[in-house]
Amino acid sequence: MNEQYILGIETSCDETAAAVIKNGKEIVSNVVASQIDTHKRFGGVVPEIASRHHVEQITMVIEEAMNNAGIEFSRLSGVAVTAGPGLVGALLIGVEAAKSIAFAHSLPLIPVHHIAGHIYANRLVTELQFPLLSLVVSGGHTELIYMKEHGHFEVIGETRDDAAGEAYDKVARVLHCPYPGGPHIDRMASEGEATINLPRAWLEEGSYDFSFSGLKSAVINTVHNAKQRGETIKPENLAASFQESVVEVLVEKTIRAAKEYNVKQILLAGGVAANNGLRTALRKAVAELENIELIIPPLKLCTDNAAMIAAAGSVFYEKGIRADLTLNANPGLDLESFNSKLIN
Repeated sequence: MNEQYILGIETSCDETAAAVIKNGKEIVSNVVASQIDTHKRFGGVVPEIASRHHVEQITMVIEEAMNNAGIEFSRLSGVAVTAGPGLVGALLIGVEAAKSIAFAHSLPLIPVHHIAGHIYANRLVTELQFPLLSLVVSGGHTELIYMKEHGHFEVIGETRDDAAGEAYDKVARVLHCPYPGGPHIDRMASEGEATINLPRAWLEEGSYDFSFSGLKSAVINTVHNAKQRGETIKPENLAASFQESVVEVLVEKTIRAAKEYNVKQILLAGGVAANNGLRTALRKAVAELENIELIIPPLKLCTDNAAMIAAAGSVFYEKGIRADLTLNANPGLDLESFNSKLIN
């Protein structure tokens, strides 16, 4: 079999990333230029600033990824790029860079959905076995996705309001944690006890959807009410109570769906997959199941990176998915339908 090298490019938010993946599973190079320090002073990502940083970094990051891989562009099988969803200005930088490389070197251009990338980060850990269920938890997404084969995505549950990561960031602001707030809440939760009664949004019976807006509001109200009464709430206990509420719903719905759909694997994906409380609870719950394997990526593959985009791109390349040079950034790209829309 000829060796396959896919260059992946990711610029959907505030990381400028490029990577080369060999045969869909082996990381040859993986370069990420983070903007966290830039956005920290604003308490969140500023889209215009993110786009400008991508412009400054994209060429150097791609060059570094290719140099680290030790191959020429002529040896690439294709160029995979995040086409959406994400910040439109940020996405455009990566898309235009990928189109330029594909045109200059006569390479196939492979569009990738950002969430598909997060799912396929798990293939860099071990081979996927179908059918499987992926729990995607990030700043903008909370979804349960059923896959019966490569490239098949069926969203069986999603958030109806705030994503879990978004709720973490908002609660972190209430507790005066610096950006990004999620890791700080996770650390504080490990140091506290879940002594505060907070709601769990189970929704209607049988639903795999999520809702975290009410929980976020409950945390805010708890803090305000305590302040009005002159009481002091231990931040670590509030963090632990909040995290327990989020994790309990995520894990219970994932386990229930895994049983109903009779899956062979459960995949954890997305930035919040780095959350230690979630990882621990999911491991404990899956350990009680029979014949279901839990796959959790290493921390460096949970947050946005280009290795995951190249890994997904490898699968789509083999399935014949291509885009021409009219490819545009799509901040609202739909996961279930993006394959059929982008096949020429």
